[in-house]
Amino acid sequence: MSRVCVIGGGSTYTPELVDGLLRRRNELDLSEVVLVDNDADRLEVLGPLARRMAERTTGTAGGVEVRWTTDAREGIRGSAWVVSQIRVGGMAARDRDERLGREFGLIGQETVGVGGMANALRTIPVALDLAAIIEAEAPGATLFNFTNPSGLVTEALCRHTEVPTIGLCNVPWSTKAEVASVFGVAPEAVDLDYVGLNHLSWMRRVTIDGQDRTAEVLTGLRALVGKQVTHDGEPGWSPEAIEVLGAIPNYYLLYYYETEAWLTHQASRPTRATEVMEIEEALLEKYRDPELDHKPAELEKRGGAYYSEAAAALMADLASDAGTVHVVNVPNAGSIPGFPDDVVVEVAATITRSGAVPRPTEALRPDVDALMRTIKDVELLCVEAAVSGNEDAALQALLAHPLGPGAHQVQAVWERMKELNAGWFGRLDA
Repeated sequence: MSRVCVIGGGSTYTPELVDGLLRRRNELDLSEVVLVDNDADRLEVLGPLARRMAERTTGTAGGVEVRWTTDAREGIRGSAWVVSQIRVGGMAARDRDERLGREFGLIGQETVGVGGMANALRTIPVALDLAAIIEAEAPGATLFNFTNPSGLVTEALCRHTEVPTIGLCNVPWSTKAEVASVFGVAPEAVDLDYVGLNHLSWMRRVTIDGQDRTAEVLTGLRALVGKQVTHDGEPGWSPEAIEVLGAIPNYYLLYYYETEAWLTHQASRPTRATEVMEIEEALLEKYRDPELDHKPAELEKRGGAYYSEAAAALMADLASDAGTVHVVNVPNAGSIPGFPDDVVVEVAATITRSGAVPRPTEALRPDVDALMRTIKDVELLCVEAAVSGNEDAALQALLAHPLGPGAHQVQAVWERMKELNAGWFGRLDA
């Protein structure tokens, strides 16, 4: 019998994850789900809802037990699996991250650019502290990192801890599901040649039931984007862009390839954090209903489609030694030729009981290679800054980032970032 511990269990995403775990309880031999959060009020809403979901699904006798605690050590102790979905500083910190970029005429986003860097510098110290608890209280447990910026935090965990860690994102899973829907096949029939870093990735080839269908997918994508009206008027891809890229681009690449359009768009829009806070308040009110015993449809507005599928399916496949393929964030280990073996990348990997083994793939196109190496260098500088307290590394990360400030602004952006995150930057606060 296995226990799953969810760090950040007070998240509004938790019903999505619990739903996925309960549907795979037999493969996981699941006996208990423990929700951990430092926000006791949130736990008093999400804990009872998760328990009701478990009782509806498995019954009260011999079913899956759900409990919750603010004590991370107690919650982690004895767990086989740990899921991290924390947001250090809460949604208010995300709003500050997004506003930071806007203040300096830069992209304002929580996982890329200066906002993503601020998020990482807050989060890495906490993630490493949690990993130390896992090492002490649940040796052998696997850590699934959903915490943003996922690839960067996973880089720090893989580089500075001994905890088996796999980074996850819902984008690869949702892309595969969308392709499967278009072709009328099960997602398991779709295989993606997926390369990149988290929120910086390209799907270069699409195979369905062993047949290369890439040309059809790209033709369909060019036709779609030519007619598409994006959500809320957000900048989208053009047919010409898809032609040049020759791949299905992760939509976060728009920040890099269509920066001016995004700057114009965000100038007239509230931050996404502001919108999410309103959605979360409505969700929490819904979750307080003592009759609610399932994830509500309104959760779809929160974003993160297929989150539960990505996490729970991967966990179940590891437990059952399935040999399936998932797109995950793990050390490259020779998967992408010419790219450093020890850095974390987002690629397709074969899942067995021993872990996620990245599949060998083809070398990167020069333009893709150049952008990936630059962002990976930025990530490594961020990790060094967070772990050692080296401010020079932080300044160099800002200067090197394609979405970062000009040289004349770097010091000002850094001072403002520290001001907005005073008390949250670990050794960088000293």
